Amino acid sequence: MTEQKSAHLRVLIADERQDRLELLANLVAGLGHEVIAREIEIRKAGVATARERPDVALVVLGPSSEHAFELIDEIVHEAACPVIALLSEKDPAYVREAAKRGVFAYIVDTDSEELQSAIEITLKRFSEYDSLQGAFGRRAVIEQAKGILMERHKIDKDRAFEMLRTHSQSSGHKVSDVAEAIVESYLLLPPPAPQPPALDTSNPGLAGQGGKSD
Repeated sequence: MTEQKSAHLRVLIADERQDRLELLANLVAGLGHEVIAREIEIRKAGVATARERPDVALVVLGPSSEHAFELIDEIVHEAACPVIALLSEKDPAYVREAAKRGVFAYIVDTDSEELQSAIEITLKRFSEYDSLQGAFGRRAVIEQAKGILMERHKIDKDRAFEMLRTHSQSSGHKVSDVAEAIVESYLLLPPPAPQPPALDTSNPGLAGQGGKSD
């Protein structure tokens, strides 16, 4: 995330209590960010996240921990953004469970300075994580494309990668983009027609019979 990106963020906040929701919304707005959604109902949290595509989501973990964890599940499932948990007190059990469900950071006794610092650190970590996930995804696509080329051209994996790289250089596209095009094309094309069995010419008598019958 760039400094310009983190200067003004679109934030989703979720809490089970309306009074705390308003306090947090005011705190976020005071930092210069935009509160794009405020959710209490679990079933609406995921929908709002998918619809609004926030830069970051803040979830308050209150006394009803199960409700808060369900909010996290909903948001993490739909979001392409990090989730920060806000705790009223440090609770290792809460933290471990929240981390399992995809929370990127947590803070206790929120004030504006601490919240802003947590947001900036979390966005940086999430950016690194997202880049890593992207690298894994690109690697998987390249491996798929190599497999397709190996099958179609009856070549080994080194030759398949060489084909990818050569086409990449000649076309001016990245290797990963070439690989993705191969995979997508392969999924749209019908499987090759089965080849007829080769004629056995090892027996001269059979070769000369053709379609004749006695």
